[in-house]
Amino acid sequence: MSVSFPAAPTRLQDIKQNVLAGLTSSFALVPECIAFALVAQLNPLMGLYGAFFICTITALFGGRPAMISGAAGSMAVVIVALVVQHGPQYLLATVVLGGLIMMLFGALRMGKLIAMVPHPVMLGFVNGLAIIIAMAQLEHFKQPTPQGMQWLSGNPLLIMLGLVALTMAAVYLLPKLTRAVPPALAAILGVAVLGAVAGIPTRTLGDMAHIAGGLPVFNLPAVPYTLQTLQIVLPYAVLMAVVGLLETLLTFNLTNEITASQGQPNRECLALGAANVVSGFFGGMGGCAMIGQTMINLGSGGRSRLSGVVCGVMMLLFILFLSPWIERIPLAALVGVMFVVAQQTFAWGSIRLLGKVPRSDAFVIVAVTVITVFTDLAVAVLCGILIAALNFAWQHAREIRRDVLDGAAGQRTYTPHGTLFFASTSHFLAMFEPAADPHDVTLDCRHLHLADHSAIAALESLIERYQKSGRTLRVTHLSERNHALLRKAGVMLATHPVAPAHLQPAERAL
Repeated sequence: MSVSFPAAPTRLQDIKQNVLAGLTSSFALVPECIAFALVAQLNPLMGLYGAFFICTITALFGGRPAMISGAAGSMAVVIVALVVQHGPQYLLATVVLGGLIMMLFGALRMGKLIAMVPHPVMLGFVNGLAIIIAMAQLEHFKQPTPQGMQWLSGNPLLIMLGLVALTMAAVYLLPKLTRAVPPALAAILGVAVLGAVAGIPTRTLGDMAHIAGGLPVFNLPAVPYTLQTLQIVLPYAVLMAVVGLLETLLTFNLTNEITASQGQPNRECLALGAANVVSGFFGGMGGCAMIGQTMINLGSGGRSRLSGVVCGVMMLLFILFLSPWIERIPLAALVGVMFVVAQQTFAWGSIRLLGKVPRSDAFVIVAVTVITVFTDLAVAVLCGILIAALNFAWQHAREIRRDVLDGAAGQRTYTPHGTLFFASTSHFLAMFEPAADPHDVTLDCRHLHLADHSAIAALESLIERYQKSGRTLRVTHLSERNHALLRKAGVMLATHPVAPAHLQPAERAL
């Protein structure tokens, strides 16, 4: 990822910088919201209303300033079947219920679970979304015909490619001349002016949809408030909440990394849920954080809540007053900006890492990238976490070992080292040979950590083996935590003395 960071601004410069960054992000947000609404077979205004509420509310009350949220494609794909089968009103009920689930997630302070996502999964997520952003722009190289959508060809294709290349060149080269204006904003406005003055025949935002409309109106979703309705919308609401929270929290982590600051994940979950509830009551789509628009905002100098508020408010202004002007912006300009965003979002350094990191981590990076592109974000991230967790368990299970010390005649002490848990129990039990051991055996647990019920069961099984062999196994030097874990599980070691009551203070702390 390559995001330029301007020098520390003054207060006035900071306001100007964030306003311009929010304006730039809003231009890039419009076609995305329209496209996602069309994917979900909804009125494009539902996407724009959703973007206004979600972007503004999360910017004002969320836990991560400078992050841009809106009507996201990942959530639009989830609800296509619901809209087709039951209509838009059921979608609005789903958005409200999904928002409540998000709020519950934040209220239970579960946002911190994002810390469980390994770094290779983050790299795969970023790379996968970068590819998706780039691939989504290819749809703008098609045009409607009586036979359906077909690829551009001839002069229309050459004009589109030329304007895209011009936009990308402006975004890359303008920072070398000046940073007074965000390069993406200058490129979009410059190409728009060029197209209008020169009369260049190219597709514009107005060719996607007309976005003029009025103020959003509060309405309860027009659905029967019955158990049957709940059975219809609940599965979609849960799926929307999971996908939205995952994409938001991963973008949250990425924003933390880029800005070298820490946000509040639980507060972000609460704000996102509230934003979705409000959006559903006012006829808007559901949404979450959008990595492409967030990258544009950060790259344009957006660092405060102001940039997100400006982006959200501009969405409403576009609908109410500015639609005739916004609809004249060439799609090529927005496509060029998003291609740059995709290039800057992709973690190119991860390619060099593939040959340097452990094979399991390299596999996770590639797997999450591929699964994100071909399925969806939630499946990709969950698969990545599962692969990483299984690899960690396998590696950790192999690290358990033992020391053996033979004392006086008929005495032997085993001192295991490591963590005893579900993946290491077999290896642990294989380290002992009750039939070949002396009569008096001690298990010194000062370096052994019992992690789960499998560990307790393994310890019980070991004691039973020695009992059946007619030998005595004394368990000593259990830590206070391990002793409490066994006591809670109802494991009695009365016939096998346990050390805590007789340990020196230093030993008791182990």
